[in-house]
Amino acid sequence: MSIFLYILKRIINAIPILIIVSLISFFIIRLSPIDPLSELKLNPAISQQTLEAEKVRLGLDLPLYKQYLRWGGNFLKGDLGVSTSGELVSDRLKERIPNTLLLTGIVIILTWLVGIPLGIYAALNWRKPADRIITIFTSIGMAIPSFFYALLLLVFAVKTGWFPVGGLTSFNFSQMNIFGKIFDIIHHLFLPVLVLFTLSLASLQRQMRGNLLDVLESDYIKLARAKGLPENKVIYKHAVRNAINPMVTLIGFEFAGLLSGAALTEYVFQYPGLGRLVLEAVMKSDINLVMASLMIGAIMLVIGNLIGDILLKIVDPRVTME
Repeated sequence: MSIFLYILKRIINAIPILIIVSLISFFIIRLSPIDPLSELKLNPAISQQTLEAEKVRLGLDLPLYKQYLRWGGNFLKGDLGVSTSGELVSDRLKERIPNTLLLTGIVIILTWLVGIPLGIYAALNWRKPADRIITIFTSIGMAIPSFFYALLLLVFAVKTGWFPVGGLTSFNFSQMNIFGKIFDIIHHLFLPVLVLFTLSLASLQRQMRGNLLDVLESDYIKLARAKGLPENKVIYKHAVRNAINPMVTLIGFEFAGLLSGAALTEYVFQYPGLGRLVLEAVMKSDINLVMASLMIGAIMLVIGNLIGDILLKIVDPRVTME
């Protein structure tokens, strides 16, 4: 099967998943007790006629199934609707999605650049002091809740003043030169990246360590050593190459996990990303904005899994697309 046919097949298979996700999300949000017009109702300057007109505009006067069909039809046409704030949902997503992709992309790259070598080093020094120290720190990283860790770093930033709190750029960003802009973005990204990187690194390093330890005990590795192959060739050409295959398939799930973890981190640091936007929209029961954000997240998960499978094929030619 060609790679293009494989991608097409995966896209077709993803359609029922996206439909089910949209159905569950829509009806859970619609059945929640939060009123999308609650803020307008609390404003005494808003008349009853205005409230009724807004209710009709948002389609809240229709039965639930008609609301879903109306939303689904508009979504397929590329019309994501209008949020309760009066802004186009597509405009708000265009502002936030690049920021979240920037954050999660940096975290994934750093995690793999550090986590894989660290996992290999720990496996090759099994039960030695270096392995035990790394295991202790990774266990701590896996045990700390992301929200609590983000709050600790937020307090640290406020107390010391070393890092900015909130936003992606400073107020005078437009007046900076290119190097100043790059440094300013890195300065704002440092703490959110540190939170997500620490938590992702712990999990990835432990998985790589466990995979490599299992492979090193396999018969073909023992046979390679018995034939007199150099130890570096046995480890890095045979053992590591096979141990890393399961890690590649986890890229899609890791991407989805970062998106969910980034939501709380973005909210704590007031980072202008997709996760923070979804949380704020859920609290306001902004159906159009929540649904569009959830569907974007589901599509990202599907794309992440697809990329993981394609990378696995590249890493291991023995894997077929069947």
